[in-house]
Amino acid sequence: MRILLTSSASHAPPRGGSTRSNLAWLEYLASRGHDCRIVAPAPLRDTPRRAARVASDLDEQGIRTSHLKTDAALGFDALRKGDITLYAVADPARLRAVLRRKLRIFQPDWTLVSSEDLGQVLLREAVEHGAGRAIYLAHTPQMFPFGPASLNPNPAGAEAAARAAGIVAIGNYTANYVEKHLGRRPSVIHPPVYGAPPFVRRDPDAGGLITMINASAVKGIGIFLALARRFPEYRFGALHGWGTIEDDLRALAELPNVTRLAKAQRIETVLEKTRILLVPSLWPEGFGLVVTQAMLMGIPVLASDLGGLVEAKAGTRYLLPVRPVERYLAAFDENHMPVPIIPEQNIEPWARAVEELMTGRELYRREAESARAAALRLVASVRPSAFEDFLLALVPAAPERAAQAAPVSPAARQGGMEELSAERRALLLRMMKEKARARR
Repeated sequence: MRILLTSSASHAPPRGGSTRSNLAWLEYLASRGHDCRIVAPAPLRDTPRRAARVASDLDEQGIRTSHLKTDAALGFDALRKGDITLYAVADPARLRAVLRRKLRIFQPDWTLVSSEDLGQVLLREAVEHGAGRAIYLAHTPQMFPFGPASLNPNPAGAEAAARAAGIVAIGNYTANYVEKHLGRRPSVIHPPVYGAPPFVRRDPDAGGLITMINASAVKGIGIFLALARRFPEYRFGALHGWGTIEDDLRALAELPNVTRLAKAQRIETVLEKTRILLVPSLWPEGFGLVVTQAMLMGIPVLASDLGGLVEAKAGTRYLLPVRPVERYLAAFDENHMPVPIIPEQNIEPWARAVEELMTGRELYRREAESARAAALRLVASVRPSAFEDFLLALVPAAPERAAQAAPVSPAARQGGMEELSAERRALLLRMMKEKARARR
């Protein structure tokens, strides 16, 4: 098969769980002999410091400049990661043009569109010009064009998602969310990101940091900082990520018991130094791969009781309450993300949990054992071949029927039905009524 993946998030190198999931699927498909390619933005290199860091990151990830010709007119470089070709587009405004060209020339059997596509420009391109072979990879609820978590409710984007030949979610929380707010049930396929057994187990008697990944506002850096101030006798570690801004870095630097952790090619390198993982997210996560990865190593995780984190914790203790972000300012931060209005948080449940685990040796050992056992059960259920099997069994949406492939639920439209023509509204309402009758 010819597989084309596209996203508005850089995959060279990957940033975050969604891009790591996408690459895990493509690396398996490439290992099976399928021709896999990616159209995504090039990493930002606007300063010498960033350029040097990108070069180092690419080298660590084993990403090399390809022998394939670079296209100067459209502004992309052809890179190689193993058997995968990555078209790294320097100007994000040209992503759609590059995608359209690759759809025409490469003629993929399937076009995978990651949900990191705010505005759904790439998804709509793939649906309109992809011969009924677009697949929506539903990773991040905030990036969906529908539902209450969406940063940018978009009726046209929701309709494009509903018209895709298939929708994939990595967990049941996200699948349920999509089904409720879009009206389609995704296929649940967990990415093979954990490697092969035997899995490294961290010594429960070893010291280590109380660690947070992607230290930023929506990920709960306020809770992390409050705990670091509450417990100056404990060592904390913070790994900056796609959400971290300069204000976050300054706040971390002010605390003598907080260490800024260096980025690593493998997250296990960070987790090896971790005694407790903090995941105090203030918005619903699609899943929370790092939770499972930490638990797999026998590291207790304190996580907020939101979204897919509940599923990732797999019945283990220390799901803790937070007040989630509900509003954003009409402004964007330096990472081009909406600025959240952070509600005041009660850190007492978090402080009690930290103190219990840091002072109770036997309790810590029990929680470490419980976490590892739960993660091992989850990982044992992951089939690396599941995504390939899904693609081989999937039937393309007939282009002439694509506009009628699936009705969009009222919740997905977010009041946008008035943007449709009278004929399209009548068709949509008729299909919704037929669906309702079928469920009775």
